[in-house]
Amino acid sequence: MNNQMALAEKKQQYDQLGYAVFQNVLDAELMGEAKEHIAWLMKKYPEKRPEQLGNDLLANDPFWIRLISDDRLLDIAEQFIGPDIALFASHYISKPPFDGRPVLWHQDGSYWPLAPMNVVTLWLAVDDSVRENGCLRVIPGTQTMELQEMKQNTQVMSVLESEVDPSLVEEDKAVDLILRSGDVSVHHPNVIHGLEANLSPLRRCGLTIRYIPTSTRITVDNWPSAFLLRGNAVPGVNSYLQKPKFDQAQHMSFRGSEAWK
Repeated sequence: MNNQMALAEKKQQYDQLGYAVFQNVLDAELMGEAKEHIAWLMKKYPEKRPEQLGNDLLANDPFWIRLISDDRLLDIAEQFIGPDIALFASHYISKPPFDGRPVLWHQDGSYWPLAPMNVVTLWLAVDDSVRENGCLRVIPGTQTMELQEMKQNTQVMSVLESEVDPSLVEEDKAVDLILRSGDVSVHHPNVIHGLEANLSPLRRCGLTIRYIPTSTRITVDNWPSAFLLRGNAVPGVNSYLQKPKFDQAQHMSFRGSEAWK
């Protein structure tokens, strides 16, 4: 009962402010595996910036699929979108020490091919995420704002190279979401948020996970990260990929690959 009450309080906060924070969701051992997974991805894809480890890499990665399918994460997502859950997208944003690029103020939903825009983001702190290394910052209450067209901004070296109209951002109202490894923040697709550059000696990696109810349509064909994770598909809405097998006996599937050695 207490757990259900706590979940209800988080949902109420989300509805009022556009975000909520859940502490101690995933254990330290699994977070250690995720940190090694990032190191493996960076070794395997040296041409990519560490902030750009995303959807195109996910479909054939059993550990990544196992991580985003964790029941502890799906239990949170279910509070916001119901019991029939699919993955839309997932993306490691790993900001290296002294060189981590910012994410300018934006609304996620403005970028996404979804109809309707019924989606929830879980932001999993792989590393501790604090003010010094560029934690997530949110403008509370902006989830009630309509989705805006994002404007290109290449004057600043940033992850998305675009931003919401700066006149819509009341930066003095921004809240820093301080998270420890294994914590999760949840945010609405319309809420304005961003991340500052990481100029500290501490890496700051988070994993974004975008869950949709199976009634939400992905409006782009052959989407590379559509997986049914819990419950039932709605006939005729989306085509889902087959999940790669995660061999628990191997513990971390990527450790056996040539790229790991």
